[in-house]
Amino acid sequence: MTETVASHSHRIGSLLAEKGYEVSEPQPNLWKIREVESGVVVNAALEGDILFLSLHCMTVPEAKLTPDVLRKMLAGDNGISTSHFQLYNVAEGKVSVTLNNFCKLQDMGPEDEDDILSCVHFLLADVVDAQRLIGHLAA
Repeated sequence: MTETVASHSHRIGSLLAEKGYEVSEPQPNLWKIREVESGVVVNAALEGDILFLSLHCMTVPEAKLTPDVLRKMLAGDNGISTSHFQLYNVAEGKVSVTLNNFCKLQDMGPEDEDDILSCVHFLLADVVDAQRLIGHLAA
């Protein structure tokens, strides 16, 4: 791990904890970021100077992801303007639906700190719209 990545890594966890998130680092450069009031968890991974963030929305039967549902998830006017959906096969016939975002880090100055906090905040806000949009799939 380069010195820059190591210093970014230390600062990311500290910054999020300072802002009231419950933060654990199960492995180097991987974090579980828990919003304390809602209990919603965002996972983060630092690869080089890119911080990738992902939030698990739900796991659904693959058959429920109809063309109509997928169109809604991809529509530009679906209310989710800062994050994007990804689908992962997790078990026979089941798909995990996640919301994802990322930011490119530079020197971990105020701009980077703002970008990190904004990405986490956007995911937490977008999951509310995602639940409205596709929450019925979990039923």
